[in-house]
Amino acid sequence: MNPLNTEIGTEVETPPEPAPPAVAPSRAHAAWMTSFQSLAITVVIAVFVITFLVQAFQIPSESMENTLLIGDYLLVDKVHYGHPGFWGEILPYSPIQRGDIIVFRYPVRPSQHFVKRVIGVPGDRVRLQNKVVYVNGQRVREDYVIYKAMMSDHYRDDFPDLEAAAPDVTSRWWEKMQGLVHNGELTVPAGSYFVMGDNRDKSLDSRYWGFVPRENIIGRPLVIYWSMRTEEPDASSNVPDDRLGRFVYMMTHVVQETRWDRTLRIVK
Repeated sequence: MNPLNTEIGTEVETPPEPAPPAVAPSRAHAAWMTSFQSLAITVVIAVFVITFLVQAFQIPSESMENTLLIGDYLLVDKVHYGHPGFWGEILPYSPIQRGDIIVFRYPVRPSQHFVKRVIGVPGDRVRLQNKVVYVNGQRVREDYVIYKAMMSDHYRDDFPDLEAAAPDVTSRWWEKMQGLVHNGELTVPAGSYFVMGDNRDKSLDSRYWGFVPRENIIGRPLVIYWSMRTEEPDASSNVPDDRLGRFVYMMTHVVQETRWDRTLRIVK
């Protein structure tokens, strides 16, 4: 038999070629993915902290001097005054008390944020006599208060005054106040708080626009994380008098203009 005939008509199976190995991602791609994941986690944590725990604010006015100064940058604790509910046994919630400093949405214009000190809580009877605060008939000791006005003002210094409204008093508050004053004392209604600035003569506060509703309160200042001088330029200074020039000056003189003695100070 012809040996060649043995292969005629036979089918020879060829083994399948092995699949190409999976291409491993490059080191650069892996590093990029790791960095992206870290950034995403950081953003999520930051959003959570800003939304639920703390928020940054800047002091724009002199109404809380000398406790808080223009140019102070605060971290505000948004947890402290939260509604306990299910988390009441875990998170450090506490009621708002007289003497607390609070950050809140300005009732007249909620887009603005104010910071003041709580003078009266719901049910309290508040009055001022010759600049001295009385709550429920008892004089309040206020070592933190300062006075800057040269002239006395009867409405401001002897509140409540139902005889004549000061120019800054809102008409809505003037009308509402008439029904809340008894025997020379203003009664704080439920769910509301009476607040004033520590710089009593330079503070637009509850005396002029009324109470702070509980739902407007954001939290309490926790710490001054940075403070920067904001004195107005004068002839003897090198600070430019235009806004852009002043900004550039401040940014290039951060070390010199920072109030280091106020930075990282706990707010009390």
